Parts: sequence; C-alpha cells; structure tokens
Amino acid sequence: MSRAVVVVAAGSGTRLGIGDAKAFVPVAGELMLTRAVRTVFTLPEPTFVVVVAPAARLDECRALVAAVAGPAVDLTAVVPGGADRHASVQAGLDALPDGVAWVGVHDAARCLTPAAQFDAVFARARETGDGVVPALPVTDTVKRVDGDRVVETVDRSALVGVQTPQVFPLRALRDAYTAALQSETDDAGVFRAAGGVVRTVPGDADAFKITTRWDLARAEAVVAGTRAPTVRIGLGVDVHAFDAASPCRVGLLDFPGEPGLSGHSDGDAVAHAVCDALLSAGGLGDIGGRFGTADPRYAGAAGDVFVRGAVELLAGAGLVPTSVTVQVVGNRPRIGRRRAEMQATLSAVVGAPVAVSGTTTDGLGLTGRGEGLAAIATAVVRPV
Repeated sequence: MSRAVVVVAAGSGTRLGIGDAKAFVPVAGELMLTRAVRTVFTLPEPTFVVVVAPAARLDECRALVAAVAGPAVDLTAVVPGGADRHASVQAGLDALPDGVAWVGVHDAARCLTPAAQFDAVFARARETGDGVVPALPVTDTVKRVDGDRVVETVDRSALVGVQTPQVFPLRALRDAYTAALQSETDDAGVFRAAGGVVRTVPGDADAFKITTRWDLARAEAVVAGTRAPTVRIGLGVDVHAFDAASPCRVGLLDFPGEPGLSGHSDGDAVAHAVCDALLSAGGLGDIGGRFGTADPRYAGAAGDVFVRGAVELLAGAGLVPTSVTVQVVGNRPRIGRRRAEMQATLSAVVGAPVAVSGTTTDGLGLTGRGEGLAAIATAVVRPV
C-alpha cells in the first residue's frame, strides 16, 4: 500500500449555520463524512484513510469509519483536528503509516466527489512526480473591485477553481507543512510556497464544496437526480417428476385427479422456482441452501412456506419484490383455466404482481414425455 487519503472533517460549519460540525450534517439522509469516506473505499487500489475529526466526536467518528470500512478497518485511523485547517492536515499527515509515498488531502464537505476524480489525480501525480489538483475553468466573468466599485475585468482564460483531493508526494508535503510560515487556503498553496510544482487535471462539477445552506440544497438535489431506481433480477428453475401417489399441487393450487409431484416437500415446482428466483435476486443463495431436505421442518411443507420464507429473507436484506414472472413447462396439469386464480394466489404471498404462463415442449424431453413438470421464474426486487 503506497497511497493514502487524509479526509479533513474537523470544520465547525459556521457558515452552514446548522449548529453541528459540518461533516456530520446529512445530505439526503446520509452524513457528509459517510459519503466522503465510502467513495475512497470504492477505489480499486488499497488506500489508507485518515479522518481528521472534531476532538469531541472521536468515538462517534471511529464508529462511523469502521462501519463504512468494514473488513478494511485496519487501513483507517481517526485523529483529532487542530486549531485550523493547516494544523488539522498536519495531524492527518503525522498519522500516516510507513510505506505511504503519495497522499491525497480531501475535504469531507466535497462529499459528492466521484471516485474517478481520485483515480485521475493519483495517476497524474505518480506520472509527473509533482503535486496535482483537480480544477475547473472559471466560466463567470471576473471583475477586480475596490469596495463596491468595479476596477477592471480580469482575464479568466488563465483562471481555474480547484477542488480536492489534492495529491502530493508525502515526504515533500510533510516538509512543506513543517516549513510553512503562514496558513494557505489549500494544500497546493502550502506545497507551492515550499517550491513544489503543482499541476492540474480536469475536475468534476459534482465535487463542489458544501459551505452554505444553498450548497446543501444543491447537493441534495444532485443526489436525488442521480439516484436511479435500483432493481435486481433473479432466475429460478425447478423440475419435479410425477408421483401418482401424491396429491397434485402446482402454483399453490390443488389439482384434484391429477398425478402429484415427488419431492421432500409438496413438490410444487412453480412455488419452488419462484422461491429460487426471489433468493437469486437478493443474492441470498438458493432454496436448497436455505430450506434444505435435511431440515425436518420442511418435510411435506406447502410451497407457500418457501415463498414466504424467501420474502422474509429479502426483507431482512432491505429488499422487497416488485414483480415475478413464471412459466410452467409441461403437458399437465393444464393451467389455462386457472391462470388468474394462480396469479392472484401467488401475488398475495409474494406481495407483488406475479404473471403465469404455460407451454409444452412438443413431446421432447421429460416434460414432453409426461414424466414431470418444470417451472422457470424471474423475479425483480428493489431496495425498500
């Protein structure tokens, strides 16, 4: 591991005026700091993360960082901030472990910064050996003023607005902070004052700094506009042989006079396929793993037991079904006249619309020879 990110989150947020440390203010229901740290943990290269937090909130911050980092928590540290940003960054740099060659300093208030911006800045820094900052061209007309009087128009062609993360060789940045005679508004200023070269890469409009309530409203609008409905799709397939000694139950309906389906439970291939599709969509394994034949509770169990169980497991994972389709493959029983009833019964158990269709294999295979019944189901689920 040769790189790290120092997330500066010790600011009071006075201009935001919410009465809380700024990094602990939620954006669309999630703390700025959570959003900022999570982005680092999506990067493909292992990156040590130091969060510089308000001294009074270290325990809270450690719990937050641990929750976001998960199994990578050993690649994190939380340290108290200093009297100003300069001192806070120094505290973060001092907490970095041996072996780190490159460090990015990032403002937690730029919590919507995309992961691609981190990658671009680190890559350019390694390529050049210099400091690198993300920058956007100034698009507004810029005026130099004296009080309220405009003095002149400034040529904006050579002006940029800089963002974070700002990436530097760690040793050189530490030396620059130690030698600094005055605080600067950003790390690039400290680095340049010590004689370092700073280059730019294109920034991103979403990496703006949340400073005022207007910025906060803008950030929430950005999150709302980019939050696409997330759906997950799963597939389930089940096949059972006919067993004339068993009652016939398909799609949670009884079919008197028809040969049943063999199995540890009631052999309802349709219900089992629906169960598997729901579990598949949620990444929750399969019916055999969740409701295996070794468990005596499921001996002879009706199909709705497995479908309800899958729905409950989805709920535990924060997911809910939105729709299911299932195709019954076989010569019998004929479901056409009972399709609406089957759909309604399955839908009531799933808690979402279920569409049922039927087909045959024109005499081919085990279903075509009348040896058994197959079902293929597709489920769509979404976060609650």
